[in-house]
Amino acid sequence: MDGLKKYLGLAALGLSMFGSALAYAQEKPASLGIGVFSFTSGATAAYGMPGRNAAELMIEQINAAGGIGGVPLKATYVDEGQGTEGVIADFRKLAGDAENQVMIAALSSGNCMALAPLVDQLKIPTVGWNCDTHQLFASEAHPYYFRPNGNTVPEFMAYALYMLSVKPDAKRIAIINPDYAFGHDAANIFKAALKAFKPDAEIVAELFPKLGAATFQTEISRLTAARPDVIFSNLWGGDLENFVRQAAPRGLFSMSQAVLALGESSLQNVQIPEGVIVGVLGDGWWNSPDAAANEETQKFAAAYKEKFGSYPVFPSMKMANSFLFIKKAYETALEKNGGKWPSRDEVAEAMKGSVVETFTGTTTVREDNDGVVDQIIGTTVKVEGFDFPVLGNMVRYSGEALMPPVGEDPIEWIGKLPADFPASLPQPGSYK
Repeated sequence: MDGLKKYLGLAALGLSMFGSALAYAQEKPASLGIGVFSFTSGATAAYGMPGRNAAELMIEQINAAGGIGGVPLKATYVDEGQGTEGVIADFRKLAGDAENQVMIAALSSGNCMALAPLVDQLKIPTVGWNCDTHQLFASEAHPYYFRPNGNTVPEFMAYALYMLSVKPDAKRIAIINPDYAFGHDAANIFKAALKAFKPDAEIVAELFPKLGAATFQTEISRLTAARPDVIFSNLWGGDLENFVRQAAPRGLFSMSQAVLALGESSLQNVQIPEGVIVGVLGDGWWNSPDAAANEETQKFAAAYKEKFGSYPVFPSMKMANSFLFIKKAYETALEKNGGKWPSRDEVAEAMKGSVVETFTGTTTVREDNDGVVDQIIGTTVKVEGFDFPVLGNMVRYSGEALMPPVGEDPIEWIGKLPADFPASLPQPGSYK
């Protein structure tokens, strides 16, 4: 009888161990589902498709290398062109499926603002791969939302600083931005920087055409009549390209110094003249000095060129860097768990305060889940080996230097910076 009891006890232990092993095997999924949100239709697809393409390539490359923790990635792509209501519905549906463990959403600042309460409710780690508005974390915390690619404050402060360095005598400034949060935020930050560092500058025109406008002829006429020294714009996608096509024949770029904040994303699509100030809303220039020295970055760029027929633009790099951010979070959580597959909560915890080496630099996540990245800006120039203008006379500003402290009003913070603040920063042409 004692022998039988011992045998039954061992059998039960064996079944228990088998059950535990089975439970562990079930915890490790067959695939890691990721929802990827971008504009893939309409005029905004000119900006959104490079991001979507980069996601496809990154998944191919990560899976070819064994996936994350041995688990292959599987994406579901959502078109933001359907409108915010549809984006919210698709996000809720994807997050409700346990196979989808992380989201990359979204491109649009408006969509990010609309999704933020839902992210909090559903408790799914979400990476805002492109949405820039600083308002995302301004009024309340979002513990599952992370933005590793920076925000509008350092981005548009950087443009003002660069412009004042290369055009110190400019006084008449015009602004043409899209009529929603991203456009108005950028205008307010740019104007705050001008007020702080060039108080005699005058805003001679401030225009906010509707996103997706068919023509900009009225705005171009108003800009021409205002005769500004500088025209600042954060138009993007098809809007930017239509604006350039319509403005160039009318001599707008020869009359005024143009600052096209998202211009790098369209250099391969439309004939942006030489001498235009452009940047990458962060550090995402695939051929910057740092990126050019990074073997993995150059491999990615070459693979992108071969697969899609053009070089990656900064939306491509933002998306690619977001995948590196997610990969690092899973690797950190797996290591902490001793190899056990992490939950959504554990992945979100691993994203907090992370420092990630990307294809183009380093992203550091602050306590408010906002990312700090450097800002690269340059002026379009023709160089041998490219049939389109690239960035020259570059500067790389420290992201930390241009970010207000957590919880501080950005406009007030800019206004309190000393008058000699621009002189303390690197100057155009110093980044080689």
